[in-house]
Amino acid sequence: MHRILPLIFCLAALTSCDNAGKPAQKPPEGPPNIILILTDDLGYGDLSCYGSPRVRTAHLDLMASEGMKMTSFYAFPSCSPSRAALLTGCYPPRVGIPDVVGPPGPHWTADKQNGLHPNETTLPEVLKTAGYATAMVGKWHLGHFPETMPTRQGFDQFFGLPYSNDMLPEQGYPDLILLRNTDTLERNPDQHLLTGRYTEEALAFMRAKRDSPFFLYVAHSMPHVPIFASEAFDGRSGQGLYADVVGEIDGSVGRILAELKALGIDDNTLVIFTSDNGPWLTYGNHAGSAGPFREGKGTTWEGGMRVPMIVRWPDRIPAAVVSHTPASLTDILPTLAAITKAELPEKKLDGRDLTAHFTHLMAPAAAPMCYYRSGNLDAVRVGKWKLHRSHNFRFVKEVGDDGVRGKYDYVDTGVELYDLQGDPGEIYNVADKFPEKVAELEALGARLQAEMDAEKRPAFRAGK
Repeated sequence: MHRILPLIFCLAALTSCDNAGKPAQKPPEGPPNIILILTDDLGYGDLSCYGSPRVRTAHLDLMASEGMKMTSFYAFPSCSPSRAALLTGCYPPRVGIPDVVGPPGPHWTADKQNGLHPNETTLPEVLKTAGYATAMVGKWHLGHFPETMPTRQGFDQFFGLPYSNDMLPEQGYPDLILLRNTDTLERNPDQHLLTGRYTEEALAFMRAKRDSPFFLYVAHSMPHVPIFASEAFDGRSGQGLYADVVGEIDGSVGRILAELKALGIDDNTLVIFTSDNGPWLTYGNHAGSAGPFREGKGTTWEGGMRVPMIVRWPDRIPAAVVSHTPASLTDILPTLAAITKAELPEKKLDGRDLTAHFTHLMAPAAAPMCYYRSGNLDAVRVGKWKLHRSHNFRFVKEVGDDGVRGKYDYVDTGVELYDLQGDPGEIYNVADKFPEKVAELEALGARLQAEMDAEKRPAFRAGK
């Protein structure tokens, strides 16, 4: 039996749930189907069920009312690290993906190009040990080499882009290619159609695999800039293009949920919706909102890493639950392995099993939450206390508009302590008032960083 070490991107232990119903008692009818929907750069404040005054997301709001909405769920500061955490159950530096990876271009010379190592055990590989069919639709962004692509990392089939939708020829990159498995279907595809095409591929897979357990990973390219909406959604919100784009993603979720009902498999399908990091704030009206939290994508302030998370599983997850329990992307692999009775990887994980929390609102094992950025432990949280270790971070100096990027500036933090229960916006540094708590968390952070530096595993590099 594998032991999951509780050192995860997690927060500790204050479990609090607003529950409108009792935990469901009906047993599952065989292994559940699993649909995992990941958005790109969607902020905490970008759904109406999370308080957005600008974006209306009726389907996601309904999904939240039929399941669990989490208010303290964490990704990592940027795309590739979050995807590595999601698919391995590990902190990004542990699996060699501390930063964004990319193709040849202005930011990735040959010596900097890497990807998720094939020796890592991924979520689809775990689920295949329990008999699951697996498919991925959307943005991969864990290495563009043949050895690192989705069909070599546990997915039976793949339709989508190998990396971010802004890595385009006009930015100094090769052609952006739309792939089916490893075959190029199109070069520089029309991005107005991407969300719709991803949705159609997802629906086709669901229909083909309706009679056997399946795992479907839908990784939307939007609302990462440049943003595009189809003709049916362009202008529909009346609140600008960004709201149109998120509205189209919401519509995609609605189509997927409706198809589950039409196929008669809704009751035994677990659906997860979340985001890979906070909003890219320097893009102004083409960026999202972090809601009440400070800063955005690329930082370890709450706005960079706290994201929406909705989980729905009829008859197993109680309806209309709001969970304030801290959790992260690293928890998804061990949780789904436990639910499906799949075999866990032999290598060390950082995630925890949240099954009992989802189904019976029980608190998961307590653990410190580690805020990693570029391999560095910028901050650590235990309970309500979050300590920022000294680090450099970016902030918006000049905001952009209509797809034109603004400008960042950079500043150093000192050692800063925040009470996230009373001050979720990280406004009031109380380090001087609680020196003993600062010393405790400083020692913890130093130990965790040293352990990670000693235990991290390599990424894949071509020819090595």
